[in-house]
Amino acid sequence: MTGPLQIVLGTISVLFLIVASVMAYRAVRAMIRIIRIGQPDGTRTGPVKDRLKTMLIESLGHTRMLKWSTIGAAHWFVFIGFYGLFLTLVEAFGEVWNPAFHLPLIGEFFLWNLFADIIGTGTILGILYLIYRRQKDHPRRQGRSSRFAGSNEGRGYFVEAVVLTVGVCILLIRALKVSSDLTDAPAWSHPISGLLANALPDSPDLLTVVAFVKIVVSLVWLVVISRILNMGVAWHRFSAFFNIYFKRNADGAPALGPLLPMTSGGKPIDFEDPGEDDVFGRGKIEDFTWKGMLDFTTCTECGRCQSQCPAWNTGKPLSPKMVIMDLRDHLYAKAPYLLGEKTAAETAPDYDVLRPSDEQAWTSGYARIEGTNDAQAHRPLVGTLEEGGVIDPDVLWSCTNCGACVEQCPVDIEHIDHIDDMRRYQVLIESSFPSEAGVMMKNLENRGNPWGMGGNVREDWIKELDFEVTVADGPLDYDIEYLFWVGCAGAIDDRAKKVTKAVAELLHTAGVEFAVLGNGETCSGDPARRMGNEFLFQMLAQENVATLDGVFEGRVPGMRKIVATCPHCFNSLSKEYPQIEGHYEVVHHTQLLGQLVEEGRLVPVTPVDRKVTYHDPCFLGRHNKVYTPPREILDSVQGLSTQEMHRCKDRGFCCGAGGARMWMEEKIGKRINMERTEEALELDPDVISTACPFCITMLSDALTAKKQNGEAGEHVEVLDVSQILLRSLAPVGAPGTESGADVGTKADDPAGTGSAATQHDPATEGQA
Repeated sequence: MTGPLQIVLGTISVLFLIVASVMAYRAVRAMIRIIRIGQPDGTRTGPVKDRLKTMLIESLGHTRMLKWSTIGAAHWFVFIGFYGLFLTLVEAFGEVWNPAFHLPLIGEFFLWNLFADIIGTGTILGILYLIYRRQKDHPRRQGRSSRFAGSNEGRGYFVEAVVLTVGVCILLIRALKVSSDLTDAPAWSHPISGLLANALPDSPDLLTVVAFVKIVVSLVWLVVISRILNMGVAWHRFSAFFNIYFKRNADGAPALGPLLPMTSGGKPIDFEDPGEDDVFGRGKIEDFTWKGMLDFTTCTECGRCQSQCPAWNTGKPLSPKMVIMDLRDHLYAKAPYLLGEKTAAETAPDYDVLRPSDEQAWTSGYARIEGTNDAQAHRPLVGTLEEGGVIDPDVLWSCTNCGACVEQCPVDIEHIDHIDDMRRYQVLIESSFPSEAGVMMKNLENRGNPWGMGGNVREDWIKELDFEVTVADGPLDYDIEYLFWVGCAGAIDDRAKKVTKAVAELLHTAGVEFAVLGNGETCSGDPARRMGNEFLFQMLAQENVATLDGVFEGRVPGMRKIVATCPHCFNSLSKEYPQIEGHYEVVHHTQLLGQLVEEGRLVPVTPVDRKVTYHDPCFLGRHNKVYTPPREILDSVQGLSTQEMHRCKDRGFCCGAGGARMWMEEKIGKRINMERTEEALELDPDVISTACPFCITMLSDALTAKKQNGEAGEHVEVLDVSQILLRSLAPVGAPGTESGADVGTKADDPAGTGSAATQHDPATEGQA
């Protein structure tokens, strides 16, 4: 069935294939060369079996894409269609020469035909839904709240058009084979194309033309992406597999919890004796690791990270998506200079001529300099518009490290690691950071806490209890099961001290033997590390490890137990201290209290007639996956009614205090804590509960402002889960327990319980 039409179109197809293949080969080779510019990272290769398993589960199972179920399902069909129906492209090269051509062996096999029919239809329906969603969520309708704000819309349209055209061609070719009686496959194996065949003519030549269109569209797509290496919306189809395979955690966990140690040349930096050529943080694009560059290349511009980012959602210039896009575009624009193909002029150009575009008027996250030129070679990685910076300082310092971006990214990009690595360079090398953060770091260095309070205040809360608390002085006795890590906030901040006392009383009631470090405790170092001051973190952490190893002297693993009320301390002690050989069994107080309730050692007996909504602390929830224990504690309290905010658990909204933002003034946009508190107040709760001292401070401050404006009831409180549990353990009728509505509202009720053990008045003050 080969005629002149088939010969002409077949010849063009083969020639086009050769050109496109050569261009694709050169593009892949160039991309690999560019990625290999990055610093080495030897932690990403094994164990191979676990990494392959993770890659297959995440890609074939679409486990991360399906966090958004309908979009994830639509994308799954497009994904399976792209790879699973690749053989239809191979078949098209035969069909353009001979319309009756079939793939050898499987061409008439009923399973292949059924698969191609169903997946081909699914691809069309899937991409139509994704096109609909892109238009429905388009920035022209939603403005800044659109997850596509800042994405390259034209590239997205191109990819969508290609997928839709190829999917339609697949069904048309199959339907034309049926209408032209060119297939012997059973009719039931091509139900959709068989139905479509009723509307098509008997025309083998038309089949050849459609096959040619399919080939041309597919090869045009290949040529276009070969010319545009930073077209992540297309290249992620290939790079995503590698990015998932090389993700930080081989077991599939996202890059949350600990920050990675500072490395240079692929090795951790020895801060006591750093090498002369050690690179501190990321000050230039070439300072990132090859995995970072693979991250940049893989970004699909889907905007899931942006839609969840608390900074972006409250008017800040930070979009995690645009940070990655800007780093990617700068990398590929600067690549010729990095590869030695071009040489930059010795002097930097005048960036003063730059002016923000209309988009840049409301966010500094967009690329300011386009193309490959000397400006790309000289521009600073972090800098203002006038400095030509790739990333604006306001972008860099807006991050709360909440982890929402990393949690939502379907291709496992490690946004926080890259942002904090850039912070490290700014702090350690450039000494450039918000001024109020400088005060915090001085306080940490000189006083061991962010507030700058004297160390002797850390034991003041103990004096307010009516039972003795053991303060560690040397190795702990073996009858002491837990060391209670109080933390800076828990020992110094008045609101957090109430939680400290509540937890201490609960442990005492349950018969748990515990001790504290008292004045021997210093900051865990989390604020310093998240700020970018790795040197200060190392100093504080090593001091703490020496102290902890001293009190746990003689104890084997399994007996070095710590309970912490602050999720930031909990994360540092459990996930980051092992990096400096500090190995302990660390639990959050909600985990331990939940266990004690389950064991019957704490029995809630007094009903608490209050409506509660629980706020997930980011460093407890997303970073460490502790979602259930706090909720189980609340569920165990009689009379308590709970209701979830619509953004909860792995989609919980930040309070605004993480990433050392607790000590940086929020000068741009709406305050994050106000946004979160308003969300909680929409449920009309009596109590906004949480399990983090930072969250308590941020939510309490916002609630106070709401009360002053008459937008919240005076009875509404912010309480830790432990305070509610302690309230439920007080005997019915005890002082302060008659009415659940006034829990925590009395000035002499520091733990928010009204129980005899924590109530303080002048008559009993001196008896403790």
